[in-house]
Amino acid sequence: MTSIKQKPGLTLTATAAGALQKLPDFRNPGIALRILLLVNLLMLLSAAVQNTSLSATLSHFTEQSAFGQPALLLSLLVLYLAYPWLLRLRYSLAMLLAGGSAMLVVTLLYLAGTQMLGWDALPPLTRIWLLSLSACLITAYYLHLRYRAMSPAMAEARLQALQARIRPHFLFNSLNAVLSLVRSQPQRAEAALEDMAELFRVLMADNRELVPLAQEISLCRQYLALEKLRLDERLLVTWQMDTMPPDAMVPPLVLQPLLENAVYHGIEPLSEGGEIIIKIYTVHNDVHLLLSNPLAPEQNRTSGNKMALANIRERLALHFDVAATLSSSVRDGRYEVHIVLPYQRHRHG
Repeated sequence: MTSIKQKPGLTLTATAAGALQKLPDFRNPGIALRILLLVNLLMLLSAAVQNTSLSATLSHFTEQSAFGQPALLLSLLVLYLAYPWLLRLRYSLAMLLAGGSAMLVVTLLYLAGTQMLGWDALPPLTRIWLLSLSACLITAYYLHLRYRAMSPAMAEARLQALQARIRPHFLFNSLNAVLSLVRSQPQRAEAALEDMAELFRVLMADNRELVPLAQEISLCRQYLALEKLRLDERLLVTWQMDTMPPDAMVPPLVLQPLLENAVYHGIEPLSEGGEIIIKIYTVHNDVHLLLSNPLAPEQNRTSGNKMALANIRERLALHFDVAATLSSSVRDGRYEVHIVLPYQRHRHG
């Protein structure tokens, strides 16, 4: 099995199309930074168009920034505060209100500046409206294009290939293990078949939305139970989850592919087997997922599956931007993968 995140097929369904319209996370520092940089770039281009020399361009940009920076920062603050409410709305309505909020901030700041603070050098309000509206539209379009470019639905063919690489021998070995239990331990065989059905149901689902961490852990336990059927005492698993937040939202199949790599590259090459350690904890407002497995001797190692890590890293960036990280290292003869992502709680209903 390999890391996957989408259902198979090359046709973009209505559901997939809807997934390409997702409200930007205005509480994400990466999104805020991109908006800041883009709007400042637009102001700089506006100044460059209106001037012929570098010094005049920089001077004009500085003048624009005297009003533009406070307006931009206040708009980001309003969007930060309004984000949970905007999430409840349709994408188009939420984006319309987000842009309207920014325009309202600009208008109120302009009126306060001209009538109360004596900002006489400001251009007419209609011109500021036009520039602000252009900046809102360009920023919204950029964020939409960025999401589409990073969205799993836009790489359907590549992801279908990832799905197709589900290791045939996993299914073959699991079925053989179940068959060996049918007569001697029918209840255990039935439980194993249920685990297989649930595992493949999730693997074949349209996994674009975040899921509670507890749901991902349940899937991982089912996967490990199936591997335990064939590896038996060679596979030891230790869960350290005393401070795990079960309601934390994570991308689906963020941990299972790492466990699969740990079994395939860390346990199977060792005749005596080994221990996989999964540690999940919180620090401040971040959730840490730390997984480690034995490092097989050089001559027994299989080629690593870097696609699983790249695939997970892509989805972390898609959902959390720069707020989430994935790193891997070798420490004390063990291979470790460490994921850090922001603690976003499950919203019921």
